[in-house]
Amino acid sequence: MTRRESLMLSGAALAARALTRGELRAAETAASGIDPQIIRLNLKHTWTTVMSSSEYRDTMHLRLRRDGITGIGEGAPIVRYEETAESAKKTVEGLREYLAAADPAQFSKILKEVFARVPGQYAAKSAIDIALMDWNAQRLGVPLYRYFGLDAKDAPVTTFSIGIDDPGTTRAKVEEAAQYPVLKIKVGLDTDEATLAAVRAVTNKPLRVDANEGWKTKEEAVRKINWLETQGVEFIEQPLPAHMIEENRWVRARVHMPIICDEGCLHAEDIPKVKDAFDGINVKLDKAGGVMEAWRMIQIAKSFGMKTMLGCMVSSSCTVTAAAHLSPLVDYADLDGNLLIANDPYRGVTVKEGKLILPARPGLGLEMVKG
Repeated sequence: MTRRESLMLSGAALAARALTRGELRAAETAASGIDPQIIRLNLKHTWTTVMSSSEYRDTMHLRLRRDGITGIGEGAPIVRYEETAESAKKTVEGLREYLAAADPAQFSKILKEVFARVPGQYAAKSAIDIALMDWNAQRLGVPLYRYFGLDAKDAPVTTFSIGIDDPGTTRAKVEEAAQYPVLKIKVGLDTDEATLAAVRAVTNKPLRVDANEGWKTKEEAVRKINWLETQGVEFIEQPLPAHMIEENRWVRARVHMPIICDEGCLHAEDIPKVKDAFDGINVKLDKAGGVMEAWRMIQIAKSFGMKTMLGCMVSSSCTVTAAAHLSPLVDYADLDGNLLIANDPYRGVTVKEGKLILPARPGLGLEMVKG
């Protein structure tokens, strides 16, 4: 082989190696990204509360890819707070450049910046937070609950929710929920007595009740709660409109069951305002802005001696599983949003005889559902 031929072969080899590195860089770039999309979740039954009635819910799902790891997040927007799946997607798209350049391992720094840049849009923030926490726990090779130092065996029983309906349909829904030992009943209308009668016609299970701000006067709230105390109800959520904190304090002094604050306590800074008017708070990732904010709310509420509860919107197993990883911290769980839908795209937390069973896989531990 001549020197010229040797140099040509060496050059070809170097070019091939450079090409290979370029291909690797291209593949790495293609494998990294921030992908938000809207997914329509179809409900098994029409879902009716005091606030709305619907056959489906649109939620915003987020995939955060970096270094061969994909973190998955979801935000279930709350229309009352002027959030939609479209506004959540637009929020993430507006942050795409920042999120793509940021190091997901520095999730505290990222979340601080996101909260500073974006007013409102807590469902979008929650989706970003969940994806970051999933990515980081996967990177560390541990389930998210272990990242927080929790024991999966301490996860509580979850309630199964029964939306407002006619008595016959209510009885059918309760019978369908036979495997769940504790039910959550939606009330707040003139039909409350008929609803509870329909439930009690088929079960003597412990009940928890949510009025979703449906009762408009403190006197009505006391009358309804005193009656619920005779019906085997453990506690009541948000009996009065969120702004009626003083009125709720008046009610609390005249009833005997715990009152849990939901719509009246959205964020950590709301807890001191409601601590003397309620016995506990219902923490939802979509209200708080994600796992980290939910964790903070739980700790603050505990510091005031309040009961803590983890709730959810109608959402897939992504958000519900993220919340479930924190559930060993709380007194009560209402994490059934995924159980209400017919087309869950993921498999994560499961329920056995009412008890939440947390995935042992790293991160959130989600698996895609085929088909």
